[in-house]
Formats: sequence, structure tokens, C-alpha cells
Amino acid sequence: MSAAAAPTASEPSVNGRLPALDALRAIGAVAVVGHHVGFHTGVSMNTQWGGWLARLDVGVAIFFVLSGFLLFRPWALNAATGRPRPRPGRYLWRRALRILPAYWMAVVVCLVVLPPNWPPSVGDWIRHLTFTQIYGPAQLRHGLSQTWSLATEVAFYLILPLIAVLTVGRTWRPVRTVVIAASGVLVTAAWLAMMAFGWLDAALHTMWLPSYAGWFSAGMALAAAHVALRTRTAPPAFRILDDLAAAPVACWVAAAGLLAIATTPVAGPRDLAEPTAVEFAVKLALYLAVGALILIPVAFGQPTRVQETLGSAPARWLGAVSYGLFLWHPLVLELIYLVDDRPQFSGGLLSTFALTMAGGLTLAAISYYGIERPVQLLGSQGRRRPAATPGGPTLDAAAATPGPPPPAVETGTAAPAVGTSR
Repeated sequence: MSAAAAPTASEPSVNGRLPALDALRAIGAVAVVGHHVGFHTGVSMNTQWGGWLARLDVGVAIFFVLSGFLLFRPWALNAATGRPRPRPGRYLWRRALRILPAYWMAVVVCLVVLPPNWPPSVGDWIRHLTFTQIYGPAQLRHGLSQTWSLATEVAFYLILPLIAVLTVGRTWRPVRTVVIAASGVLVTAAWLAMMAFGWLDAALHTMWLPSYAGWFSAGMALAAAHVALRTRTAPPAFRILDDLAAAPVACWVAAAGLLAIATTPVAGPRDLAEPTAVEFAVKLALYLAVGALILIPVAFGQPTRVQETLGSAPARWLGAVSYGLFLWHPLVLELIYLVDDRPQFSGGLLSTFALTMAGGLTLAAISYYGIERPVQLLGSQGRRRPAATPGGPTLDAAAATPGPPPPAVETGTAAPAVGTSR
């Protein structure tokens, strides 16, 4: 089938908005702040329960799965409803507007303000401004170590239009699309095999896109299944996702159980020691499952109270500023230690977390209202929206733009991934 059947009155609309997904960005961002604070205070390495803090870098998986879901969904949706493919130029333009201005500002401030970065070299400027800081050893600078994950996600952004065309094909076949989308897991498996044979450097190549292709592809596969369910082109097996969404507590308890397994040594060391290929593979697999189980109850199924709560204004605001929180909280954390003249791996966990969140959210709000939102609004002026196809949705790749939507942009959109220190 290539055309969507009309949903019944009780079914969510095919192009229905997903504002509750904004809350997942906030959850991921706060998790990574907790991870970094746990590391800086030494709690994540020196206490029995510190493993939970160490594994809060699962926020990266949440963001990568979410990005795969939201950014691939327009290609699947347009194919399923007979619309033209999204325009790569428009998609990349919106990506640039969303990512670059605030990121470049953070790079400038961190390289200029933090004493450990003085004097920044020409190479430091070039690498961090072009997202190439992960392609050589020891190139991440203070206050910017978390940007490895953003550089990885930018690589995904750049190749997504090609991947999407190859995945969807010429006609809408949901099972084929889901299978091809999920094949990114094989890319990660091959990458891990090369790591196990010693052909790749665990200190460097664990930051590159192939290591996380499985996470992005999981989101893409879920997006294809979501479109198939909403357009009533899905085989019966896909309905398990709506069934799981009807039991959000069960999904999240299962996710917590998997995360508990990840806190043990099977997922590798808690500190900066490099994991073995097997440990890294276990961690990737556990985090993939956690990310999917967190996403499914929010994106699938009938509207629930959980989705309503996660789609509330406060949750969406936190999602709106989550990119800024990602960009600025490491700077705040480093400044706390510089001003207090604290030695590394010291300080109170709760007080440091509270200060980091307060400072990070303050700078995030300034970043959002002063840079991110004005640039997005300015960039959207003068660009005509595509005309609606009669009987079809009005969603294209631009609707997947992360961040709180400016006018006429779909909510529930992807944001740049938060990352952990390397």
C-alpha cells in the first residue's frame, strides 16, 4: 500500500503533533548533567551507588534514538502518504540554524574564558568550529568535552538525506523500510568487531558515528513503524508498539532494570579508562534498549495522561532550553571548581548539582531567547511553506527541526544530543 487510509475517530492523526517528546530532551539533558557532576565530585567512581550516576550518560542514547525517530519520520511519512520527498537543502538549512549560532558562541566563550584553554591554538579554533574535534586524539578542550556527541550527531545530520532515500526506496513498503532502517545495528556490530581485532583505537573511534549507528537506526525503525501504524499500512506485528505504549510504567521499569545491569562492570569502567570491545558492545546494547523503552510510551499508542503531563508547558520549556543546557553546563561546572579552588573529584554532590543546574539553565535561557529562537525566526522569514496536498498531511523535513517550535513548526522535535566527557 502506498496511500494512507483515513484514521478512525479514536486513532491519533497521521500528522498529529508529539509535544510530549520535548520532555525527553529535558530528561536526557538533566541526566547528563547528573553524570558530569557525579564524575567531577568523584561520587560516581567512589561509592557503591555511584554506578547509577556513571550510567546517566544514557541521556546520549535517548537523544540519538530520538533524533533518528524525528528526523527520519518526514521521509517515511511523505512516502506513505504519496507526497514528494523532503527537500535536503531546506532540511540542512534548518539544521544549521538550529545548531550553529549557539554552538559557535559556546566555543568562543569556553576557549576565551577558561584558563586551562589559554592560549587556544589555531587548530583548536578550526576543529571546534567545524565539529572535527573528535577525529584526532586529545583534541577536546575544557568546557567543550561534551561536544563529542554533537560532532557525532552532526555527521548523522549530513548523511541522513541519502540514508533516508535509500531506506524508503521508491514505494512505501513498511516492513522493508523498518528492516533497512534497523540495519544500522550491523554497521555498529562491524565497527565493534574491528575494535575487538585491534584495528580501531578505543580511545578515539568510540566517538565516531559508526559506534552509534545502531542507536540512530533504532529511532529510524521506530519512526517507520510509527508512520505505518498511523497510516494503517502496518502489519499486525507492529501493533505491539501501541500495546507497549499503553503500559508506560512497565516500559520504564524495564528500562530501569536494564540500566541497573549497566551499572555493573559488564558495561565497562566508570572512570575514563577505556572499555574493552565486549564491554562497549554490552553498554551500547543496554542503552539502545533503554532509549527505545523510554521513547515508545511517549510516541506510540493513544493519548494518555503520561503524554499529557510530558507535553505540559513546563516540560516543553525545559525541552526548549535543553540544547543550551547541554552547551553551557560544563562551563558552569568548571567555573564552580575554579572559583572555589576545588581539587578535582571533590565537593558535595547535591550542592554542586544544584549550582550547575541553576547556572546552566540561566545561560540556557539566555542562549534560547537571545540567540537560538531569534535566529530560527529570522531564518524562517521569507521562506514559503509547502502547499498542502489535498487529504494529506502538511509535514516535511523542516518540521523535524529541534527545539521549541517557532510559528508553523511541528512540536515534539529533535535536539542536538547531549554528551559525556571523554
